[in-house]
Amino acid sequence: MSIKFKLNNKDIELNLDPSMRFLDVLRDHLNLTGPKEGCGEGECGACAILLNGKIMHSCLLPLANVSGQTVTTIEGFRETKRYEALAEAMAHEGGSQCGICTPGMMIAAESLLSQNPKPNEDEIRIGISGNLCRCTGYNMIIKAIERASKKGDGLW
Repeated sequence: MSIKFKLNNKDIELNLDPSMRFLDVLRDHLNLTGPKEGCGEGECGACAILLNGKIMHSCLLPLANVSGQTVTTIEGFRETKRYEALAEAMAHEGGSQCGICTPGMMIAAESLLSQNPKPNEDEIRIGISGNLCRCTGYNMIIKAIERASKKGDGLW
């Protein structure tokens, strides 16, 4: 079965088992290793992607569900000005330490900021609530998202 979709602004066509986890397709067949295998149950957010602009856990997503859709991974997001503003804020605030959660946090922040360019702290907490981080305790990540929202006027 041929499955076609747009991935990071490129047209993709795959002939794979449509029931495969999209995370495995990304990592094993498309060599996109930004989305990580964390929990495998949709609890940690390490595998987060954007599907038609909405955050999704790729570990729960069958390949068939991306047919005809638009997918953005951290690799695609990394090519944008929005990523640059957010990455700079994360670095300034110390929001990334071990790096396991970082791709998912960046995707969650992009999802939040694209819907709400000027979130308050509570809205940020809700926006990243599907992502677990064991290193920073979230405060530095929240400060980074606040910083990006203030410095990124016109980006989101």
